[in-house]
Amino acid sequence: MPPRRRLTPDQRRAELLDVGARMFAELPYEQVQMDQIADRAGISRALLYRHFPKKSALFAAIYQRAAEQLQAQVRIDPERPLADEVAAGLDAHLDYFAANRHTVLAANRDLSGDPVVQAIVFGDHTAMHDAVLAATGLTGPQRAAMSAVLTSWLMFVHTLCLEWLEHRNLTRDQVHAACLGALTGTIAALQDSSHP
Repeated sequence: MPPRRRLTPDQRRAELLDVGARMFAELPYEQVQMDQIADRAGISRALLYRHFPKKSALFAAIYQRAAEQLQAQVRIDPERPLADEVAAGLDAHLDYFAANRHTVLAANRDLSGDPVVQAIVFGDHTAMHDAVLAATGLTGPQRAAMSAVLTSWLMFVHTLCLEWLEHRNLTRDQVHAACLGALTGTIAALQDSSHP
């Protein structure tokens, strides 16, 4: 165990999130042990449990931080084409998913029944939905229709990304193209149907 350093509670918590994030990215959820995280962080198990009373609580804090960082990257600029902005937001998410495959699968498989983790997962969906919907500038029935399309599209993206991460039958580029194609195709169909 490395020598212990004096850190403030906030510094210690941030360090534990960093160590935990690396371990959850490296290993499937069930193989990550709190003892190992404490050892890597150079602290006692008791101190780790003082910050995070169970493994799922540590995981949830890690996933919340990742979701906030991803949401900060999804800035829809109304001056730029919406498709380009959505593509950039999608890229940020796919980069994170590719680098943290075990983490994303854990959030959606091992912890699919954990209400805290699921609130984070679907909170990220809501943030993306709201940002894109606001950028469309639509109002009334058109806005409601677009909202429904975005909600459904995000579930499609969610499912396709899990399929990619779990089975690796698709490349990252194929996932990116399929996700964007699904959105642009659906929006085009929606626009066509509103102009008989």
